[in-house]
Amino acid sequence: MLDRIKIKLQYLLPKQGLTRLAGWGAERRAAMLTQWVIKAFASYYKVDMKEALDPNFSAYPTFNEFFVRPLRDGARPVVSGLDMLCLPADGAISQLGAIVDSKLFQAKGHFYTLEALLAGNYQLAEQFKEGLFATTYLAPRDYHRVHMPCDGVLREMTYVPGDLFSVNPLTAANVPNLFARNERVICVFDTEFGPMVQILVGATIVGSIETVWSGQVTPPREGIIKRWTYPAAGEEGAIALEKGQEMGRFKLGSTVINLFAANQVEFMPQLKNGTVTRMGEPFAEALRPHAVEPVSAENVI
Repeated sequence: MLDRIKIKLQYLLPKQGLTRLAGWGAERRAAMLTQWVIKAFASYYKVDMKEALDPNFSAYPTFNEFFVRPLRDGARPVVSGLDMLCLPADGAISQLGAIVDSKLFQAKGHFYTLEALLAGNYQLAEQFKEGLFATTYLAPRDYHRVHMPCDGVLREMTYVPGDLFSVNPLTAANVPNLFARNERVICVFDTEFGPMVQILVGATIVGSIETVWSGQVTPPREGIIKRWTYPAAGEEGAIALEKGQEMGRFKLGSTVINLFAANQVEFMPQLKNGTVTRMGEPFAEALRPHAVEPVSAENVI
């Protein structure tokens, strides 16, 4: 009964207005009030401040600065190895697996299409047919900067306006097409493992989504799709990011979706629905063709 009420409220509440209000409040410098809010939030969600670059609450004059706090050096070692990809964010795996018939699994009884997720870009969607996807949910207590799973050169970025439903597991299980209807920022990279997409999905009271190359992408929320393209690798102005490097952040929590082309990588076997993730830990491994040893003439019958 309570769950049904929560879902009903998701449809009835003025999510855009609540999000604007939360974003405004999170940027206020309210001295003692800000400190009280930060401490109450950290206590309620059991935030581990020992991992923060500065563990003192007084170091954060606004709630947003606390929320996107950087971690101390060494807090998230990045897995080594040219064939290894690293997890992009702290959180938990919501779903991961194969993209079947151009559809991604959201939750029991719910699927959504690649083309809908990618805002109707059928040419981009074609590159990920029969590929892999992973959805990572960032809870309020998590570290909210998002990093690169592998080296990549940014090809394009698309801002897609949309709803601002919550993206927690309850909503994912009850709101159809959740990730294809919410606001999101789609980032496409060229990598040695083929094309890779990393999508930052907005949600209720997510005050803003930012990337390291463009700064704040949203707000403003103007209700139109915006698309930016970037120089290719080797060209002047190309944006190249390394494995483990920060690529974006949420001011209040949300979800990251990764897409990989077919036959390029395989996810680590220990990852499954509900697995807690830590940025930098093993995410996937490249699928490399196995070398075949040449047959010598003396072994030929």
